Amino acid sequence: MRENYRDRAVVIRSYDFGEADRVIVLLTQNHGLVRAVAKGVRRAKSRFGSRLQLFVNLDVQLYVGKNLATISQADTVNYFGARLIEDYERYTAACAVLESAERLIYADGDGDPYLYNAVVAALEQLQTEEPTQTLDAFLLQAMAHAGWAPSLFDCAQCQRPGPHHAFHPAVGGAACHECRPPGAAEVDPETLHHLWLLAHGYPTDPTNAQRQEGHRLARAHLQWHMERNVSALQVMEQ
Repeated sequence: MRENYRDRAVVIRSYDFGEADRVIVLLTQNHGLVRAVAKGVRRAKSRFGSRLQLFVNLDVQLYVGKNLATISQADTVNYFGARLIEDYERYTAACAVLESAERLIYADGDGDPYLYNAVVAALEQLQTEEPTQTLDAFLLQAMAHAGWAPSLFDCAQCQRPGPHHAFHPAVGGAACHECRPPGAAEVDPETLHHLWLLAHGYPTDPTNAQRQEGHRLARAHLQWHMERNVSALQVMEQ
């Protein structure tokens, strides 16, 4: 008899599988990243309807398979897509949340309730909050959870108290004049303060220039640690 379990899960992405099926990539609350087959979902009269689309938070029952799980039941808990798909900036920010989460999860099968809850919270906040700040808050908090938090006040190299005017992911964030490496970005200390507030969940009211600069720094720090680009973040810069 095959093992089965129920879990909460956010749909991260999907791709076609066979003639009528689709593989749904799920970020689950207690089982990490799961790839599961939804049988017959591409048929017009699929029993799943539209429940397995992007930006849906599900209560799902899964059967464990050798390579792929199988979705036997899925009930919608929250659908965040209606607001997101009508606003391009919110949509791309939400896609960046999902793509980053897939890269940040440690390994298949390892539960990470913190990351799951952070993704759900970010998708909910993207319904109403400023999208770039919401995304950056998620990225900073998720990076801290993964052990990649940038230093945003003290020098990341020598711990000299800030504020400082340079930032480089290779040294861990903010850098003093003596530790500043070649290629470090010249930054407004108020931008680093804005990022610190986001990272710790406090309200912040930056200028547009500080918001844009902060987003570039958060994006650069994430992609340096991942050693690869996040496609949705690249789209946001176009």
